[in-house]
Amino acid sequence: MKIFFWRSAYKILTTFCLLGLTAASSPVKNNQDVELKIGIVQRFGATPTAKLQLTPTKGDRLKLKWKVDNQQQTLITANPVQLETVMETLPQAKVQEVVVLGDFRTFETAEDSARNWRSQGIEVEIAQPERWQVWAKREVYSTPLVRRLLLQGIQASGQKLPYLDTQILKQVPRVSWEINGKRYSNNYLEITTNKNLIRVNKTEKSTNARLYPGTLNLQPNAYGTYSLVNKVPLETYLRGVVPYEIGTSAPPTSLEAQAIIARTYALRNIGRFAIDNYQLCADTHCQVYDGLNGVAQTTDQAIAATTGMVLTYNNEIVDALYSSTTGGITAFFSDVWNGEDRPYLRPVVDAATNTWNLSQNSLADENNFRQFINLQQGFNESKWDVFRWHKQTSLEDITKDLQKFLQVRKSPYAKFKTIKAIAVTKRSESGRILELAVKTDIGVFTLHKDEVRSAFAAPRSTLFYLQPLNKGKPDVWGYAFIGGGLGHGVGLSQTGAQNLAKLGWSSAKILQFYYPGTEIKILGDDIKPFSTSSAPKTR
Repeated sequence: MKIFFWRSAYKILTTFCLLGLTAASSPVKNNQDVELKIGIVQRFGATPTAKLQLTPTKGDRLKLKWKVDNQQQTLITANPVQLETVMETLPQAKVQEVVVLGDFRTFETAEDSARNWRSQGIEVEIAQPERWQVWAKREVYSTPLVRRLLLQGIQASGQKLPYLDTQILKQVPRVSWEINGKRYSNNYLEITTNKNLIRVNKTEKSTNARLYPGTLNLQPNAYGTYSLVNKVPLETYLRGVVPYEIGTSAPPTSLEAQAIIARTYALRNIGRFAIDNYQLCADTHCQVYDGLNGVAQTTDQAIAATTGMVLTYNNEIVDALYSSTTGGITAFFSDVWNGEDRPYLRPVVDAATNTWNLSQNSLADENNFRQFINLQQGFNESKWDVFRWHKQTSLEDITKDLQKFLQVRKSPYAKFKTIKAIAVTKRSESGRILELAVKTDIGVFTLHKDEVRSAFAAPRSTLFYLQPLNKGKPDVWGYAFIGGGLGHGVGLSQTGAQNLAKLGWSSAKILQFYYPGTEIKILGDDIKPFSTSSAPKTR
């Protein structure tokens, strides 16, 4: 029975996988004004009585469109419209169920896991109900029996982390709105204006309203709630990204560098939210996009000066990762996430002069690392407040954080009571923690790479060392986390780029520094858009 099931499933899954790759590999339009779909509110209705207020700009009107029995309905109003959700009791309880193959902190790690599952003949999709997850594809595993057979086979192979997430729904959120005293309700709603500008307020305070260009769509997502999606041209989208990512007062060439990598990042990552029928989110899981409230002449000039420019490697759009502060050295992709390294993402000492010889003094060595992390001067980020940090945490708080992390991951070690020791057991050449061992009353478990940032409240990056603290007592009171940087540290440092710009570096030179071997090119027929078929293969 098991052999027959897997042989049959393999044929079906291969077909679905090929269809999925074909769809995912469709090219991006080769012009700089490609339209993006940004999830500005990702899970509307997750809390009862959720509200969103939509307001036209002065002298304009909102146009709302939806369908009832395939008949187009249209209403136009100059007044604000408030979208509301209420919990509707279902006439009969509904089962909502998926096979969760893994929970992850970042999309990059989830993406690598998804590739590994596909290589085993299992079709998957990446979701983000809260944390990133890899699901067995719902269209393929569409019945309770098939889902259970799949999970049974996976667990029989020795993989214990996948699980069945089953929810019995007695109520579901329904969205509605009122115009001229009449209430309407539909799962799909398109909102446009003549000026292509709409204010969106997620709170009760009018000062919190955000001005979004383009059009809005309210649509269901994969989690039983709704997403508010902003459809916006790429170059206009950047006007709502660059000011919030690097600020409006940064030196001009650092603003230009930010505009180029923000454009590149968007085009590289348009498949992140395929499960929910949009492309990018509006927070730090993608790039911060907060509409046009923060636009400034400085950032608009940088966007205009770099119109259509993207960063490439071998004529392909690069994985233009960046972070706030590297702590003095950038990292390999594989220092932080699983998956194949990108040749242009590698350790670079974040200094304009030769501050540290990495080829002779690898930061994989613990003594070298501690010497490096205690250096304060000579780096691009030396004057930045998170360049170096020192945080003390009690063993009690560390225990609570770890237990919570392990419970989310459904680890058997979540039942531990006491921590006996914590130690970094492996570092990368850039000094990032690759493995951190925790000895407990029920055994030793190991945290890998970016898991470390999820498991503890203290570290702002994985560039740190631990120092046990006694505080005058015979037993360990807790640990000091002593490190540097803010974020993953891969690719460009936004702080470092500003220092290099102040030193007179051009945007092209800044990008060459942080992404060695890359070239700036204009979007066109000679540029190969990124697709899943061109993604680096896993090891």
